[in-house]
Amino acid sequence: MFPKKKDFLMENSIKSFFSSTIKKYLNENTAARTLAQSLEKCGVGLFPLIDHCTIRTHDVEKRSQFFLDHGFVHDRLMGDLKYEAWWAKVYRMPGWPALFIDQAFSGARGQNSLIPEWVDAFGDECFHHIAVMVEDIEIATKVLKLKNIEFAGKIIGHQGADLRQVFTSPEIKNGKAYSVLELIERHNGYLGFLPPQANDLMESTRIS
Repeated sequence: MFPKKKDFLMENSIKSFFSSTIKKYLNENTAARTLAQSLEKCGVGLFPLIDHCTIRTHDVEKRSQFFLDHGFVHDRLMGDLKYEAWWAKVYRMPGWPALFIDQAFSGARGQNSLIPEWVDAFGDECFHHIAVMVEDIEIATKVLKLKNIEFAGKIIGHQGADLRQVFTSPEIKNGKAYSVLELIERHNGYLGFLPPQANDLMESTRIS
């Protein structure tokens, strides 16, 4: 059965969102642009390797409504992902990268979160980072370092762990830490986001 006209319109709307937002992200992130250009040379391209895209916001429920209206669903198996000073929800739709949307906790618990100041500076219509799936995170970081890409900290997650991650050093925009590129290595079919790891990853880009 062919999709209804509304389905085509919804698909085109999501395609337009990812196309324009990824283009903006690549224009402003040297590490991601370097990686994308290398992948294009061998015909792979960046999009098939994107594990997830992260949006920072002041209101997860409000920001996620556009995606819910266009076919994404909240990953209820994960539920609300709660970290030290912030929390997040993951939204998925087959054929598209997962969306990780996060915000600070309200009140005293969220005072040390990096998210509110970031959203005040850059809004929530752009990606804070894109995570690219790699087979070997040590090799990937080594190759990018040879291309003068710096990393914000050490690889988080031991060899053989279900999840291993690292952020590049952030692009600086208007004197503030802006976007980063994440390299992510997954094993054993794990699709989640380990709370201690995600928090350590977040803190790796704190520059003040």
